[in-house]
Amino acid sequence: MISQNWQFFYCIQYYCQRFSKQKNCFCEEIPDEIFHRMTKIRETTAADLNYLADLFDKYRIFYDYESDLKGAWEFIAERLRLADSKIFVAETDNMRLVGFVQLYPLYSSTRMKRLWLLNDLFVDMEYRGKGISVQLINISKELCKQTNACGLYLETAKTNSAGNSLYPKVGFSLDTGHNYYFWDIT
Repeated sequence: MISQNWQFFYCIQYYCQRFSKQKNCFCEEIPDEIFHRMTKIRETTAADLNYLADLFDKYRIFYDYESDLKGAWEFIAERLRLADSKIFVAETDNMRLVGFVQLYPLYSSTRMKRLWLLNDLFVDMEYRGKGISVQLINISKELCKQTNACGLYLETAKTNSAGNSLYPKVGFSLDTGHNYYFWDIT
């Protein structure tokens, strides 16, 4: 019996031979709807720590922070140890982590319900545009439903054009009715 991975490989090869001029094709040549089926979204485990720390470091670099792989590892290790956030990862069929979303529980006093803060969302550069962010957001929405939360809250930099384009497409509304303030302890 052929394993699922081999079946999938043959499916991709069939696609390449039928629709592509090349005999072998790679990740960037695979249509999004097929690649979407190659990616598994799951809750992270301690076994993911090294790979997740690397992704988290890349995420911080994206937001113009200096690389700090040791700090990223320690931060993610503490989140896993304390279980004070939910982290879901995107894993390719060859078991490579290519994206993650991290959510923190908050509470809405006026709604008297839990509210999830979608604090971190990142997909490795070479895997962007394949629908992985949408999959990670969808699992976040499922978490809201499962925990009877009233919704998801997120913020992103005004310069994050990809995120600012994506979020309305997946159901988020820009909150123009509130001002947000921040107090920095330093």
